Amino acid sequence: MTFENLNILSPILKVLEREKYFSPTPIQEQVIPLILQGNDVLGCAQTGTGKTAAFALPILQQLALRQAVKPKSIRALILTPTRELAIQVGDNFACYGTNLNLRCTTIFGGVSQVHQVKALKAGTDVLIATPGRLLDLMNQNLVSLSHLEIFVLDEADRMLDMGFVHDVKKVVACLPAKRQTLLFSATMPKSIQQLADSLLKNPVCVSVDPVSSASQAVAQSVYFVENSDKEQLLTTLLGDSGILRSLVFTRTKRGANQLVKKLISQGVLAAAIHGNKSQNARQKALEDFKQNDLRVLVATDIAARGVDIEDLPHVVNYDLPNIPETYVHRIGRTGRGGKSGVAVSFCSREEKGELKSIEKLIGVTLSVSSI
Repeated sequence: MTFENLNILSPILKVLEREKYFSPTPIQEQVIPLILQGNDVLGCAQTGTGKTAAFALPILQQLALRQAVKPKSIRALILTPTRELAIQVGDNFACYGTNLNLRCTTIFGGVSQVHQVKALKAGTDVLIATPGRLLDLMNQNLVSLSHLEIFVLDEADRMLDMGFVHDVKKVVACLPAKRQTLLFSATMPKSIQQLADSLLKNPVCVSVDPVSSASQAVAQSVYFVENSDKEQLLTTLLGDSGILRSLVFTRTKRGANQLVKKLISQGVLAAAIHGNKSQNARQKALEDFKQNDLRVLVATDIAARGVDIEDLPHVVNYDLPNIPETYVHRIGRTGRGGKSGVAVSFCSREEKGELKSIEKLIGVTLSVSSI
């Protein structure tokens, strides 16, 4: 199977060839034809499966082939839970649409709205947005969605986890009733199914991985350790020179900052990304990590959502998440694109309930490791 077999337009095919994308992933193979046919789609797929291209390619193609009802109007809206994911999705749309006469704009909070408003006033076909900034600009009458043709709710489960469901519903209330709606989620709990039922019309459901499954390409293990000994255990693990880069998850922003200070004091190049960091600081830390200028990136769940790092070999759950589905998202940072990965979890006495919930969700008992 090739992208040409999926009837992708030549200008987009040339970009895919340039980027060395020749064969569609399973979700792309299934979803692209459905979107091109105009179906509403409910997609369940883990991170790293090529989900963004699965909706970006057919959206760009449809917009390129159809005449805009109103020039310079927003024709497609992609709603994402975090600014990191918005930036990543925006970059993908810009890349895939290089040879098309379409404009893509990304808006998110945490930075001045000046440049974003300027881009919106110039006109855009595709808008990638986080809920808060979008509603803010809509309330200022700087964004109109009255001519929208396609709406995408990306990472829907994380959107709910972060408490954005009311913001999402406010946005949806402003959309034209006649539209194509696409909803993607890595997990499919009852709350997501209910949201999908309220947004989608006769959707086609596509599930690439089993619901709530953890990546089969990731070797998972757990260390039972007291909270007071977690720092020493992480330092010991990082003593393995074979571990070139590690993405480490903490539950709190304060915990992330403390851990980075400890690692730096021991000569480990590390940085933190979380909600209290400026957008520029978060982007710099992420780029430094991608370029191997940092060995450890310590992140909270909200900040790490949508982080796309090629060839990330190692994830550490320094603190276990309260929500078991979050574990699936975390370990999905590694073992991507057919490559293997390692996910290590630290479990204190107080976290054994969380571990039990995680193991029940993924249907696997984690192997126990010790130093």
